[in-house]
Amino acid sequence: MNVFKADDPLLQVHNVPRYYGDRIGCTDVSFDLWPGEVLAIVGESGSGKTTLLNCLSTRLAPTAGAIEYRMRDGSMRNLYQLSEAARRLLMRTDWGFVHQNAADGLRMNVSAGANVGERLMAVGDRHYGKIRETADDWLGRVEIASDRIDDDPRSFSGGMRQRLQIARNLVTHPRLVFMDEPTGGLDVSVQARLLDLLRRLVADLGLSVVIVTHDLAVARLLSHRIMVMRHGRVIEAGLTDQVLDDPREPYSQLLVSSILQV
Repeated sequence: MNVFKADDPLLQVHNVPRYYGDRIGCTDVSFDLWPGEVLAIVGESGSGKTTLLNCLSTRLAPTAGAIEYRMRDGSMRNLYQLSEAARRLLMRTDWGFVHQNAADGLRMNVSAGANVGERLMAVGDRHYGKIRETADDWLGRVEIASDRIDDDPRSFSGGMRQRLQIARNLVTHPRLVFMDEPTGGLDVSVQARLLDLLRRLVADLGLSVVIVTHDLAVARLLSHRIMVMRHGRVIEAGLTDQVLDDPREPYSQLLVSSILQV
């Protein structure tokens, strides 16, 4: 079933650059993201993919261009014309951000349940019993046992912390989630379990996702569309299977062949 609305993009990016003095972080990036679509941004270290992700998620202001987001009332708003408070509210409610290092996206000194419950309080929930019940439900969805709800994340494994971070982000039913190397640094078996969970949740919730990864296997498994970056520029973009099975650009061909040779 086609979940995209051809005339109704969720996110529109217009000619966005980010410069650090004379150095290019990213430049001349334009694309649309549709409801329910997963877009992977791939490239080697230093390609500009994380800089772009930070610009899209308002963590880093672009040097020029415009990034527009469709609000829940249907209006398209330039994110960098919103107040800082309005952007922070989006990040706490309508968006999620999954960090590579789960500790960057969690409060490590409060319980697992409190980590999830904080997002619910950000959208106005105040009933302790309901917050705890919802937190417990979401821990179950990410395969964390109910008897760990009062444990703090410092006692969790790396994979459990990442799953907790996912629950914390998704509990408010965001429409857009940014992911920065969500499987990076995890053992292969833990990665596989996490990817299966992510794929299921993204499909079940109809999420739009922008995911940064250097792992083309992750991009193939999770994304509908892919952008290949090099030296801050998008050098190739298209449907994921099309780009990975028949890359046009020599650099994309090199990335694909390096995976096949492993």
